[in-house]
Amino acid sequence: MNSFNYYQPKNIEDLFDLQECSADNYRLLAGGTDLLVRLKSGSITPEAIIDIKRIPSLNSGISIEADKVTFGALTLMATLESDEFLEENYPALTEAVHNIGSVQIRNRATIAGNLCNASPAADSAPALLIYDASVVCVSRKGERTLPLQEFIKGPGKTALVSNEIVKQIVMPLPSQNQAGAFSRLTRRKGVDLATINLCCQVNQTGKARFALGAVGPVPFIVEENEGLLLSTDISSEVKKSIISKLMEKATPISDVRASKEYRQAMLTVLGWRAFNTAIERLQNKI
Repeated sequence: MNSFNYYQPKNIEDLFDLQECSADNYRLLAGGTDLLVRLKSGSITPEAIIDIKRIPSLNSGISIEADKVTFGALTLMATLESDEFLEENYPALTEAVHNIGSVQIRNRATIAGNLCNASPAADSAPALLIYDASVVCVSRKGERTLPLQEFIKGPGKTALVSNEIVKQIVMPLPSQNQAGAFSRLTRRKGVDLATINLCCQVNQTGKARFALGAVGPVPFIVEENEGLLLSTDISSEVKKSIISKLMEKATPISDVRASKEYRQAMLTVLGWRAFNTAIERLQNKI
């Protein structure tokens, strides 16, 4: 591991000062579960590491308001996973977070770090997409809010500009007439990156949509808005074919985890599973 300067600002203004002095040759340290691996491998060689864990405005935890839920950027995966309000109202998110790494990793990894890593296989991203999450970004120039779909630009790329950081993630409170579920496929049980991950959301108006991960350069949403998937007049086989058609919008690749053909075939399988779980949860609300 190469040597570097280490800083630990106590507030957001100190962070901005350090960013400007470091001339973009720095990395932020939150949970460090990805950063430390890259430092040790030598794949990145920053001159400075700025540890942001002590900044109060980034460590605001989970806040529930009249119409939204807000996470501070440094909110741990373990905190999201164990929150009873989230488990009841955003079950696809708590399921997704539960599948991230190991218990040890979830007690270090942060929600903003997972998004800023911008992996196409990030488990939190499809769940946050399905719940219409937005990302609040801040710099010395002020704040701006981006839909998550606009925040993740490609593998390892986000919409953050120079010396801008994530402050919060915001989700609107879900309506009572909708339900969601998460599904995931890996090479082995236990700690592994997703071969495929996805979320399904359904509501009583007949709309069904899926957020897909690890099958394209960025996680994305596909929708069925005609109410066919929720119709009682259509057979299961026809519904599976509808889901299969939706999944054709994916552009999977072949890599060490799976071939593109296998990924494409398994999308329909996982989509069907998540759809049925979401339907069951929706019926339990009625």
